Amino acid sequence: MLIAGEASGDLLAAELVSALREKLPAAKFFGAGGAKMAAAGVDLAFDMTQHAVVGITDVLKNYFKFRRLFNQLLALALERKPDVVIGVDYGGFNLAFGAAVKNYIRENPFVDWNPKIVQFVSPQVWASRPGRADKLARDYDLLLSIFPFEQAWYAARVPTLRVEFVGHPMIGRFANDELQITNDEPHVASSVLRPSQILLLPGSRRGELQRHLPPMLAALKMIQEKLPTARAKMVLPNESLVQLAKSLGADLEIQIGKLPHALAQADTAIASTGTVTMECAFFGVPTVTLYKTSWLTYQIAKRIITVKSLTMPNLLTGETVYPEFIQNDATPENLAQATLGLLQDETQRQKIKAQLAKTVSSLGEPGAPKRAAAAVLSLFP
Repeated sequence: MLIAGEASGDLLAAELVSALREKLPAAKFFGAGGAKMAAAGVDLAFDMTQHAVVGITDVLKNYFKFRRLFNQLLALALERKPDVVIGVDYGGFNLAFGAAVKNYIRENPFVDWNPKIVQFVSPQVWASRPGRADKLARDYDLLLSIFPFEQAWYAARVPTLRVEFVGHPMIGRFANDELQITNDEPHVASSVLRPSQILLLPGSRRGELQRHLPPMLAALKMIQEKLPTARAKMVLPNESLVQLAKSLGADLEIQIGKLPHALAQADTAIASTGTVTMECAFFGVPTVTLYKTSWLTYQIAKRIITVKSLTMPNLLTGETVYPEFIQNDATPENLAQATLGLLQDETQRQKIKAQLAKTVSSLGEPGAPKRAAAAVLSLFP
C-alpha cells in the first residue's frame, strides 16, 4: 500500500513501484496518489493529489474531508492487509496514518496482520517539531532519506529508528534525460546575447498559486520594464492549475509538465520554496524563492521552525545561495530586484552555479528508487 498526496510524491511513488516490480513481478499495489501512480499500475482508491493543501488554515478548512479520506484509506488497509504500508512524502498525513495502523495492531494483538511501515522522504522534523522523530521511531520500521545529513541527525536523537540514505531521486531521473542544457553560457543582459529566459514556478497546490502568482506576475512586469526582451514561461503540473493561473491574470506561455526541459533553457527562476528548488539546483539555475501562506499558519510556523531558510539548497550549502522572501517580504519589488540581480551579475551567477554543483554532487548516485526498493524488501528476510 502506498500513499502520496502531492505531484512530486506521486512521481516518486511511481518510480518506487517500478523498482519493486522489477524484483517482485507478481506484487500488487494499491493506495492513494495521482496519475503517475495509476500509470505505474497502482490500484488507486482516489486521486489524493487533487486534495493537496498547505498550512494549518487550509488543513482546518478541509478537516472533515481529510478525516473522511483518512478513514477510507484506513478501512482499505484493514480490509486488504498489505505486507507493507509506504508513505511517500506528505508527512503530516502519512505519519498519522502509520501511527493509526500500528495503534490498531497494538489494540488487537491477536489479529493476523502486522505490516511493515515505511516512510519515503523524511518529514522535516529537523526544521520544526523535532519531537515527531520519537513518533517515527515508535511506529516506523524504516525511513528512507533523500538528503545526506538526515541519517546522522536521526542517529543522534532516535538511534532505534532504521534510516537509510538512498540518494535524491532527481539525480537518476535527470541524468539520462536527453536535454540540451544551455544555461552554462554567460547571460548578461545585452542586446547582443539572446533574450533572458525567466521561469515562474509558483507551486503545485491551488493555495500556493493563489498566494504566489500575484506578486510573481507583478514582479515579472517590473523585470520586463527593465529588460523588455526578457521572455517568461510558467510550468504547472496539470490543466486545472493552468486554468486557475489564467484566472489570476497569467498572460504568458504556460507549460504542463516537462520541467527539466524548461529548466535546461532557463537563465533564472522565481520559485516557491520546496521540492522544485532542488530541481532548479540540479540544472544550475540561479533562483529567487518565495513563500506566502495564511496569517495564522505564518504566525504558528515562525514560532516552531528552527532553520534559517525554507529553501533546501540554502540549507544544504549553509549559505544564502538563493535569495529568499517569506510572507510580507515576498513583494513584487523584492522579487524583481533580486531576479534582475541574478540576471545581470555574471560573477554572482557563476558563483551560484559552482555552489549548486557542489551541493548536487553530495546527493548520491543515480538509482535512488532501486536502492529504496532494496531497503524495503530487506524488511522481509
